[in-house]
Amino acid sequence: MRYEGPIYRPPSEADSLLIQATVGCPHNKCTFCMVYKKGPPFRVRPVREIKEDLDEAKRIYGDTIKTLFFPAGNTIAMPTHELAEICAYAHRVFPGLKRITVYGSSKYIHQKGLQNLIRLKESGLTRIHVGLESGDDEVLRRIKKGTTASQQIEAGLWVKEAGIELSEYVILGIGGVERSEHHAVATARALNAIDPDFIRFRTFLPKINTLLLHEIRKGRFQVLSPHQVLKETQRIVENLEVTSEIHSDHYTNYIDVSGKMPKDKERMLIQIRQALEWNEDRFRPVYVGTE
Repeated sequence: MRYEGPIYRPPSEADSLLIQATVGCPHNKCTFCMVYKKGPPFRVRPVREIKEDLDEAKRIYGDTIKTLFFPAGNTIAMPTHELAEICAYAHRVFPGLKRITVYGSSKYIHQKGLQNLIRLKESGLTRIHVGLESGDDEVLRRIKKGTTASQQIEAGLWVKEAGIELSEYVILGIGGVERSEHHAVATARALNAIDPDFIRFRTFLPKINTLLLHEIRKGRFQVLSPHQVLKETQRIVENLEVTSEIHSDHYTNYIDVSGKMPKDKERMLIQIRQALEWNEDRFRPVYVGTE
């Protein structure tokens, strides 16, 4: 099986078969992201090659494959008929397959439209991982996400209407100290409008070779302290009115805030309040990256 560029997948896909469908990211402008900056430009792999890799995986693993993730950074941007073809083929190759998942940003989901999403669902696509990052339009503009809160909401609602599971990612601290309150309130508002299946928290860490690290070094962006991140998390959870599962399944987070809304909301808030009583030196250092 072949692979080009960095291997990048959600932690929840740790046990999934990875078969590369696209290379790179078609947007590749987010100020916080280093994953694809120096990698190969975006392109869609030939369907024939993808099928060959699925066939090889079948020879290696037999019928043991239950979950499949098609990298790379924005596979939902793949032409609909081609993505539908490889999803359907994967189900034929692995009859016991329970889940097929891709990354897809709201910008490219929105370009797909509802009818194409329904077609993908019918072809076997099960879940889309979406980097919401923030529901604050000013934060989205500053990090060059290439979308708006209203577009993200509409895209998320289309995914749900199509019957595809939706996993939305929030970056805690991505607005810096200046936009923390706006980021928290607007993000909760967007999530309330979408009510995704999953909400996954990530804490912003400056990465080398990114524009946001440059802004930090120039004093234009202030990274949140551990307590500030926890207070932002608290503000988001307080404002959530969803039925989503919340997960903090990432190494960047200071604590693991997880539960099913709304029944676990108060328990999660108690957990956050307890963590706010700890000295900040109990948490990992605030990483600022080096060249």
